[in-house]
Amino acid sequence: MKPFMNADFLLPDECSRRLFHEFAAQMPIIDYHCHLPPADIASNATFRNLAHAWLGGDHYKWRAMRSNGVREDDVTGHEADYRTFLAWAKTVPRLVGNPLYHWTHLELQRYFGIDEALSEKTAPAIWDACNAQIVRPEFGARSLLQCMKVRAVGTTDDPADTLEHHIAYAKVRQADQPVMVPSFRPDRALAVDDLPAWQAYLSRLGAAANVDIGSYTALIQALESRHSAFHALGCRASDHGLVAPFATFGSAMTVQHVFAKMLQGAAPSRQEADTFKTAVLLEVGRMNAKRGWAMQLHLSAIRNLNTVMFKTLGPDTGYDAVNDEPIAPRLAAFMNALQSENLLPKTILYSLNPNDLAVLGTVMGCFQDGSSPGKIQMGSAWWFNDHIDGMRQQMVSLGNLGLLSRFVGMLTDSRSFLSFPRHEYFRRVLCALVGGWMESGEIPPDFDTFGSMVQDISYRNAKNYFAIPGVVD
Repeated sequence: MKPFMNADFLLPDECSRRLFHEFAAQMPIIDYHCHLPPADIASNATFRNLAHAWLGGDHYKWRAMRSNGVREDDVTGHEADYRTFLAWAKTVPRLVGNPLYHWTHLELQRYFGIDEALSEKTAPAIWDACNAQIVRPEFGARSLLQCMKVRAVGTTDDPADTLEHHIAYAKVRQADQPVMVPSFRPDRALAVDDLPAWQAYLSRLGAAANVDIGSYTALIQALESRHSAFHALGCRASDHGLVAPFATFGSAMTVQHVFAKMLQGAAPSRQEADTFKTAVLLEVGRMNAKRGWAMQLHLSAIRNLNTVMFKTLGPDTGYDAVNDEPIAPRLAAFMNALQSENLLPKTILYSLNPNDLAVLGTVMGCFQDGSSPGKIQMGSAWWFNDHIDGMRQQMVSLGNLGLLSRFVGMLTDSRSFLSFPRHEYFRRVLCALVGGWMESGEIPPDFDTFGSMVQDISYRNAKNYFAIPGVVD
């Protein structure tokens, strides 16, 4: 029987262990897509206690606690405190088979040096031990990134955001500190299902861009202005959360008409709304291509299914699911429209539905153009899929249909500063996969070649793909 989550955790054979310990483990991290608060990084924010750092805002854990019968009062009903932590400690032993079980213990090990399994019995001692450490300077938000060798993070930012914390941090950041860059997420510019909220958003966006948005042309001018401002702060990627791709094409006159109609408060038809959304996304794609950015399309998430809890808690609180709407024809048509103009940017395709992996892998192969290695990417196993089976399935599918060796690797997609051992988790799964191929004779035991490949996927591919300014090895 192997020890619980020891140094060789998830590494079943000698080749896997060698790949991880000699090649993957020491590589830095570029977390190119996360939801960390920029203000916390800029200020090197500290945490009141372990619950504040670990459970506040983490809807993965909230969802698990609800499944374990924890009342909402002890999940989100008050500021995260010992009561919340105890509810989590009671839940963790029930999580066997869920990646949260492994992530929880990796986080205890890597940040706090605690190897004991968390449970109701061990909770008091672990609470005290972690809280004794969390008050130290090395547990500030930025310091936690440094201790995990994080070279850069890409936060998620609205075009209407002031980016004040990015600006402030860029002025004081030292060369050995992590780079923080914004990512351009214009979803609210497309959110015409709620016209009053959309109209209010246009006012915010216009103020940020110093543009009076009274026409579709002015909307694109405002987005272009903010795109330029984001670029100046190191942004090298846009990000888009879509249920499914948009590919309803209309003339410039049609799009102008639809915009004017919506600005007056008249609800668009489904076709009109899709025509408008397609046009805006195409414009962002063109901006990305001209500035060398990547376009991240996050597909197949259906959100806020529990309307009672959405009204109570708002979005991103644990009530989303996998969608099963077909995506292939519209995704291909959207990408082809940009390719036809020679303005298809670097693109990363994610789907929350693992049944879409073959779609992503084959559509992306149609748009690789030799301009850069791995220009079109199959995004990492995302959200409900970032467990051992999901990561392995995504990498096997990518290897079958494309080039695993050009994969830009893992991201946390997280709001927690304690989530970075997920990169280690991914690297262990990667090394077990490649090492297994060595052990079975499917690839030669060439550690120079395949050790370097593991390092590329762990760090170098993302570094080269995004080319974030200021990142040093």
